[in-house]
Amino acid sequence: MGKSLSLVIPTYRERENIAELVRRIGESLPGIDYEIVIVDDDSNDGTAELIGELSSRYPVRILVRKDKKGLASAVVNGLGVADSRIVGVLDADLQHPPEIIPNLLTAIHEGSEVAIGSRYVEGGGCEGWSLIRRIVSKGAIFLAHLFLPSTRKVSDPMSGFFMLDTGLIAHVRLEPTGYKILLEILLLAKPQRVTEVPFVFRARERGESKLRLSQQVDYLKHVASLMRRTGEWTRFARFCLVGGSGVIVNMGLLWLLTEYVGLFYLVSAIISIETSIITNFTLNDFFTFPDRRARGFRCFVTRLLKFNLVSLGGLAINLAVLWTLTSVLGVFYLVSNLFGIATATLWNYMVNSWWTWK
Repeated sequence: MGKSLSLVIPTYRERENIAELVRRIGESLPGIDYEIVIVDDDSNDGTAELIGELSSRYPVRILVRKDKKGLASAVVNGLGVADSRIVGVLDADLQHPPEIIPNLLTAIHEGSEVAIGSRYVEGGGCEGWSLIRRIVSKGAIFLAHLFLPSTRKVSDPMSGFFMLDTGLIAHVRLEPTGYKILLEILLLAKPQRVTEVPFVFRARERGESKLRLSQQVDYLKHVASLMRRTGEWTRFARFCLVGGSGVIVNMGLLWLLTEYVGLFYLVSAIISIETSIITNFTLNDFFTFPDRRARGFRCFVTRLLKFNLVSLGGLAINLAVLWTLTSVLGVFYLVSNLFGIATATLWNYMVNSWWTWK
């Protein structure tokens, strides 16, 4: 590898922005032996011809993809042809200010495996975003933090502006869906040293935004794919299995205490519910979340108390769904209860994953 830095820039119909982008990159990296790799999805807008012109003045080249589409896969292709061990990724629309590139490079030189241009650390921000756009962005981050817990140490895992030492991904098979390639790298490469560098995401001045509803659907598919590949789907299945065993404990003990011990059924119910909560907690602690439980008796008791509170919330949700569907909407009570159980299970898993077993 001959360059000090490679910059991979995926493009599709961004000809209006490329000349300024290439110029500003050059002004931001004086004395740095860098290259720019444009990965273009066959824009047919003169992008390739423009790069040919710019290549006489700047270290820029283009890879035109005829049969592929998508930002994340374009980045993967760019990583494959980069001529440096250190590779930066940014968009072509000038919403990622090239002037931040030296800060990312400094973080890598100081030992970070990944340096992220972050909108959500102090000093960062988003210029000219509507309330809906902010909600969508924050919601996507929330889903990543919720269902992919190892991303919680990063404030902006959705960023498309980052730099990495490619040794980190030398033996990682990247299979991104959609446009969130950083999420894929964080989950599969498991970097231990990540730095977030603040930047302000600028409003687009030229060209048309590529953000579509289909990309949001692709993002949800990507999260589901990463849950499968990182074992989080298996964890959820174990949680559901433990929950099923808790139903057996609850029903069996209720019947035993009422029919054979002679307790009033409501007293039996209280005992059986708390017993099933304790057995569920213990099984989850050792079977579902063994990698996330802190050692020590005090930590064990703290988790048990948290699990109890979450479970009581789940019980209230179950009853609320049951009553609403049956009494208000007229749904058969057994069907309503199934919806209540499903809703409570999701509540229990999400809150326990976020709070009880962080």
